Amino acid sequence: RAQVRRLTAVNIDELYQTIILDHYREKHHSGLRDGYDAEVHHVNPSCGDELTLRVHLDGDTIADISYLGEGCSISQASTSVMTDLLIGGTTAHALELHDKFLEMMQSQGRIEPDEDVFEDAIAFAGVAKFPARVTCALLGWSALRDATLQATVKEN
Repeated sequence: RAQVRRLTAVNIDELYQTIILDHYREKHHSGLRDGYDAEVHHVNPSCGDELTLRVHLDGDTIADISYLGEGCSISQASTSVMTDLLIGGTTAHALELHDKFLEMMQSQGRIEPDEDVFEDAIAFAGVAKFPARVTCALLGWSALRDATLQATVKEN
C-alpha cells in the first residue's frame, strides 16, 4: 500500500513538472501588447527574475494580460498559467485567486489545493515545499495584483 502511494506521488510530481515545462516552453499571452490600463515591472532580487506585466480592464473584467519576462522556468510558467486562469474573469476573482495562490505557496506544501479552482496552477503546490522557489512562483501573481489595483484606481 505504501508503494502504491509513493508511485502515485511520483506520477503526480511528474505530471506537475510536465505542466510547468510545457508552460515555460509555450508561454501563453507572452509579449507586451498595447491597449492596457496599467503596467508594472517586478524583480525577484533573490534570483534575478524580471517581469513587465500589462493589464487591460473592461469594467471589472480582465480583458487582457500581457507580459515580458526573463527568469527561471517556475516564474515564467507560473505567469503563463496565471494568465490562462484570469483573462476573462473579474478583478475580484483575480484578487481572490491571488490570495488563495499566495496562501498555497506559503503553506510549505501543507495545503492541498482544489484542482477545480486552480486548474494548471495546482502544479505549483510542489514548489511550495521549496521556500527559495516560492518567490519565483509568486512573481507574476504579485505583478498582476499590483497592475490590477493600479488599473482599478485609474478607472474610479
